[in-house]
Amino acid sequence: MATNQKQSPHRWRFYRAGGVDQVRIDTAQDILHLDELDQKLWVALSCPVKGLEFDERTLALLDTDKDGRVRVPEILAAVGWLREVLKRPDCLVEQKDGVALADIDSSTPAGARVLAAAKHILTSLGTTNGVLTVADATRTAEVLSKAPLNGDGVVVPSALTDAKARAIAEEILATVGGETDRSGSVGYDRAGLEAFYTGLKALVAWHAEATADAKTLLPLGAGTAAAAEALAALRTKVDDYFARCQLVAFDARAQAALNREESLFLELAAKDLTISAEEIEGFPLAAVAASKPLSLVEGVNPAWSAALAKLRESLVAPLLGKDKTTLTQVEWRGLCQTLAPYEAWMGRRPGHGVHTLGAERAAAILAGNERQALETAIDADLAEADAVDASEDAERLARYVTHLHQLLRNFVNFADFYSRRAAIFDVGTLFLDGRSLDLCVAVNDPAKHATLAPMSKALLVYVDCTRPSGEKRQIAAAFTAGDNDNLFVGRNGLFYDRKGRDWDATIAKIVDNPISIGQAFWSPYKKALRWIEEQVAKRAAAADDAANAKLQTSAATAGAAVEKGTAPAAPKKMDIGVLAAISVAISGVSVVLGGIMQAFFGLGYLMPLGLLGLVLLISGPSMLIAWLKLRQRNLGPLLDANGWAVNALTRVNIPLGRSLTQVREIPEGAERSLRDPYAPPPALWPRVLLVLVLLGAAGYGSWWMGWIHDVWPSVPYIEDPSVAREEAAKKAKDDAAKEAAEAEAAETTPATDG
Repeated sequence: MATNQKQSPHRWRFYRAGGVDQVRIDTAQDILHLDELDQKLWVALSCPVKGLEFDERTLALLDTDKDGRVRVPEILAAVGWLREVLKRPDCLVEQKDGVALADIDSSTPAGARVLAAAKHILTSLGTTNGVLTVADATRTAEVLSKAPLNGDGVVVPSALTDAKARAIAEEILATVGGETDRSGSVGYDRAGLEAFYTGLKALVAWHAEATADAKTLLPLGAGTAAAAEALAALRTKVDDYFARCQLVAFDARAQAALNREESLFLELAAKDLTISAEEIEGFPLAAVAASKPLSLVEGVNPAWSAALAKLRESLVAPLLGKDKTTLTQVEWRGLCQTLAPYEAWMGRRPGHGVHTLGAERAAAILAGNERQALETAIDADLAEADAVDASEDAERLARYVTHLHQLLRNFVNFADFYSRRAAIFDVGTLFLDGRSLDLCVAVNDPAKHATLAPMSKALLVYVDCTRPSGEKRQIAAAFTAGDNDNLFVGRNGLFYDRKGRDWDATIAKIVDNPISIGQAFWSPYKKALRWIEEQVAKRAAAADDAANAKLQTSAATAGAAVEKGTAPAAPKKMDIGVLAAISVAISGVSVVLGGIMQAFFGLGYLMPLGLLGLVLLISGPSMLIAWLKLRQRNLGPLLDANGWAVNALTRVNIPLGRSLTQVREIPEGAERSLRDPYAPPPALWPRVLLVLVLLGAAGYGSWWMGWIHDVWPSVPYIEDPSVAREEAAKKAKDDAAKEAAEAEAAETTPATDG
């Protein structure tokens, strides 16, 4: 269990990337103290051995349990071993090929062992520079592993110099099987050798039983095996026949049913039959009747006639006579009892396939002394184990020093990915739709990808890649910039792998998600435009179909009228009711549009805010959904689908997404001509619309400022609601004062006589 990070004596350093704090692995001490880092702080907990852009042999050496995955405990075991064998650990982060002998610690048993093996390799290669490169270590390890004796306890037959022992080794592989040697060939080991000789002894003892009691076990001598085979082939069918006969003897009403219904024969009559047709194999051996013997010659089921003939020849004739053509149930049981001891004896036959050698060959092998030579070869092979293992450890050290730091930058943290260096899970670059996509991962398990890919919240395209040589692969690429207007299944592109090879690429599947907030802003308008285009196309098609149908109907009517000698009917005039309905509809639409325009222009100087509110009302929901999904865009599900165990939320935010997908741009400083000889002529209506909008804006402004009223006094001002309220209040106040003054004047004025 990893020690908690707070208790570690090593001072860790962290940086922020992908929305998570990631530990820095920059120095050799960072690597050597990984066992003190809390595993909750590791970005990944395991990764697959295959399918990564990383040295596969290094991953195989790390995968000590050979389960196809490199896990945290295996990383920590490798780090612990490096602490023991390295005298100068700084070589782990120097990014050099191989390991210098001066950096190996000879004071520890493991270090001294690796140093001796490294010196032996360099001496055998004639190298004097004191550096064991990966190529040198690999070449020597391969030579040793493919040698006849390579220390794994498995001996291939070709490694034996004795011809008799080599022949027996081949027989071991043919009978009990073998194990795969380090060289990739198949050989025998000590367990296989022991099983082979144990089987031989059992085989000889088994054959001795037949020799001691041949009359019981082999009643027909050499022909017993053939007779038993014929009996086994027919035992079930013969037992079935006599059982049916017993049922008919019990109740004659069962005879028709037990002989199969007539309807079944009628069905067969309509087919092309053969003697061995499966349709009749299930029928009884012969017609069933009470206490009826089984005929071996006449009236038998054609599908079983050959088997009955073989039974008669190999078993019935030798025991009951050549003229025997029928069998009673008692005689059948007697034949079965005669061969029962043989069948029981065969059931005790030794397994492992050694019985194919025969008793004489088994006895000859046991009598010889080749077993000692076979065992000596195993001992000699195991004696080379230390040298071979030491050579493999030398290769292990050279590869760890060369490659381990890179692996940790893609395992403990994702430094290579977030620093925009090529991560080991990034398999290449896809060029498609005017963009280059750097986030491309292999698809090793399509079913798992189908489940996990939508959880990444990224727009993914699954691409089938092929090369002229016939190679095929599938990748998943993430679109993180631009739009999805021109992405569809079947579109072609070009994929470059990490080796620089180009592949033909075709989109096979798209997982749709937002790419950017800008795309989400325009999305409702594009959808509305597409809907209008579809509706127009549908209406146009429907109108065209209706016009064609009407034309055909009119032509047919006119033709019929001509044939009858009458004039074609005059076209109907438009119904007044229809015209009225159309007028009402137009009036209703005008009222609605007028109300909307009145409300909009009634906003006065707040019209820009109203326009902004209308835009947000349309685009706001789409932008909100896009913002939420872009915040959740995550690399983890794509890697989990390939066998990783991602331990952190590896976000792909908007700035990082822009760096992962490069959009087509004209190079800076390039000369550009805007004249397009094939550009369509400019349309007139946008200009007319612009002029009308400007005129409307100018007229509204003049109305607002009162200039139109100055020219045409009959045109009223646009009243500001606040000013109108103030004037109304002032007028009400003046009217009240006037009324009060008039009332007071009326009270003080003396009355006059008429």
